[in-house]
Amino acid sequence: MTNNQKKPKIIVVGSSNMDLVVKSPRIPAVGETILGGDFIMTPGGKGANQAVAAAKLGTEVYLVARLGEDMFGDKSLDNFKAVSVNTQYVTRSEQSPSGVALITVDQTGNNVIVVAPGANNELSADDVQHARPAIASAGALVAQLEVPLETVEFAARMATSCGVPFVLDPAPAQKLGAELLSMVDVLTPNETEAQILTGIEVTDESSARKAAESLLENSAGAVIITMASAGYLLATGDGMEFVPAIEVKAVDATAAGDAFTGSLAVGLARGEELADAAYFANHVAALSVTKMGAQSSMPSIEDVEEFMKDVSVQRVAKSAQLGKK
Repeated sequence: MTNNQKKPKIIVVGSSNMDLVVKSPRIPAVGETILGGDFIMTPGGKGANQAVAAAKLGTEVYLVARLGEDMFGDKSLDNFKAVSVNTQYVTRSEQSPSGVALITVDQTGNNVIVVAPGANNELSADDVQHARPAIASAGALVAQLEVPLETVEFAARMATSCGVPFVLDPAPAQKLGAELLSMVDVLTPNETEAQILTGIEVTDESSARKAAESLLENSAGAVIITMASAGYLLATGDGMEFVPAIEVKAVDATAAGDAFTGSLAVGLARGEELADAAYFANHVAALSVTKMGAQSSMPSIEDVEEFMKDVSVQRVAKSAQLGKK
């Protein structure tokens, strides 16, 4: 195995926020006030989450993002350095504060989120252009939609021109043009995002397949629709496969999708087949929901490898028990 395979490189172009999280017995109704539980302030943002997820898995990660000149920005930078995310292309805004996400998490791990983008709205094509030397030698480039769409489109064109796989997490969901979709190597929407992109309500495997077919017809290279505790659907031009989720006790699902996308990019950068990269990402995402927080819940590569061994042993034991019946 080469050194590049041992420590692949990915570039993440996207958002960085501070997450203000309140645990609650349930999600309140419109206009309702309820008493919550623990409050946690932790670094988040889809781009930063995915970068941290990848870095904790032993990957060389460059983040292209923008923070405010405030305490939230300082805390985010400290966290990136602590987990070895390269911040060479993280800039500070003098006009806008750092992005903030207000998150309520219920006792089953479900959540509702409102984001104030702040400095994320200033991330530009020039910021991506400055990172071209790193992008040109990367194994994958990842983006989301919490920064300006024109910046995402520029990143997609640069990845394409450099021959680098482009992974797009289309969240928060919005309609995407055919040009952008044609440059996407792997699209990773959840059920809600797939519905907004296609107009097809995704509630089960059958409807997920219909949505995936629609997305593939609109030029996405491959689609992985993540369906929370149900699992995920992997769809390519060669066929589709539904993979069940791994059963765990969920504590906080806030960044499960980011854990999946970030670790998927790691697998692709290592040269793995898409199905194998998704299988790995499924374990990372499952492990991430067993802890509170976004970046703080991202597991290390050692934790993931041990978890995958345990899951494998449990499956063998279960199959043996079924064979005796």
